Amino acid sequence: MKDIVFCSNNCFVLYSAAVQAKNSENKESVQSLPQSPMKERPTKAFHQYSNNISTLDVHCLPQLQEKVSPPSSPPIMFPPAFEAAKVEAKPDELKVTVKLKPRLKAIHSSLEDCRPPSKKWKGMKWKKWSIQIVIPKGSFKPPCEEEIDEFLKKLGTTLKPDPVPKDYRKCCFCHEEGDGLTDGPARLLNLDLDLWVHLNCALWSTEVYETQAGALINVELALRRGLQMKCMFCHKMGATSGCHRLRCTNIYHFTCAIKAQCMFFKDKTMLCPMHKPKGTHEQELSYFAVFRRVYVQRDEVRQIASIVQRGERDHTFRVGSLIFHAVGQLLPQQMQAFHSSKALFPVGYEASRLYWSMRYANRRCRYLCSIEEKDGLPLFVIKVVEQGHEDLVLTDTTPK
Repeated sequence: MKDIVFCSNNCFVLYSAAVQAKNSENKESVQSLPQSPMKERPTKAFHQYSNNISTLDVHCLPQLQEKVSPPSSPPIMFPPAFEAAKVEAKPDELKVTVKLKPRLKAIHSSLEDCRPPSKKWKGMKWKKWSIQIVIPKGSFKPPCEEEIDEFLKKLGTTLKPDPVPKDYRKCCFCHEEGDGLTDGPARLLNLDLDLWVHLNCALWSTEVYETQAGALINVELALRRGLQMKCMFCHKMGATSGCHRLRCTNIYHFTCAIKAQCMFFKDKTMLCPMHKPKGTHEQELSYFAVFRRVYVQRDEVRQIASIVQRGERDHTFRVGSLIFHAVGQLLPQQMQAFHSSKALFPVGYEASRLYWSMRYANRRCRYLCSIEEKDGLPLFVIKVVEQGHEDLVLTDTTPK
């Protein structure tokens, strides 16, 4: 009798005819398994697959001799990593060959090729890319703006504009030229004709206070007092910021007070290094930038009178296209003849204006206007100054 092969949970068990006969007797006694519909046993061996575990008892397995299979065609060679599953063929039965699909392997640490080393991919080249980061030892100091400007200037890759002309305006308190730092003396404010003062130099003076509109009051009073006071730090005149401690005579410029490490408070008071509290204070002010609108309160009538009283000075006063050189003056006996309902005609008045030429349509020339006295009446003089021509003088008794 032929052997029958049963498969349960991927395990093969061979039963001989004797064992099978013994098991059949047990089946008839127990009547646990249904009878097979097949009446005749097959003449050839066949494979039967079952996923259920057989309830048959297995007492012993005979040792079967391996049958030599007839020579078959040579199998197809696959790479060792992807070998195809082979099914051994038994004689006189169908030969089945199962070919597995290769599965890609995950590459973790090294560049491994899934193909054998003997084969080479045609038309493909591999290049290894290595990155090296060199960190210099020690602290790295980035270049400043001046060094970058010098480097770009050497390369000749930039066009640098002409330097801005130097600001020769000088603060009448601290005697420093030009606008100061925002967190320091700050910008310059006009105090009078060719008189300038830094915003914080005036604001932190003892006599000066600020209105809600941003006007600084008593700046001129602080200037007159500062001309007689000497700074404790730089020993120069013009100091106006004094110590708030009673009976303390230390007085500084605003910039010198910062250098001397004086303590400023939010209520616009200051203490010198001798009287300031130790450590930090909750009311201490450490930032002096002023971005609000602040100006010096001045009397316009007194300012105009000061221009007349100063006499000849190297100052230029310009309004629109007119440049004033001298305002002139009027005596009491000239009041009736040297004025009208809309204007005054002071003797000695002189102003100039650049306007279109009377000779050329595309040129400009200078017109010098002045007022003189003739027979107790004003005489208006216009002098035309043009290059390449003699000065032309026009006079009349009225401005028109």
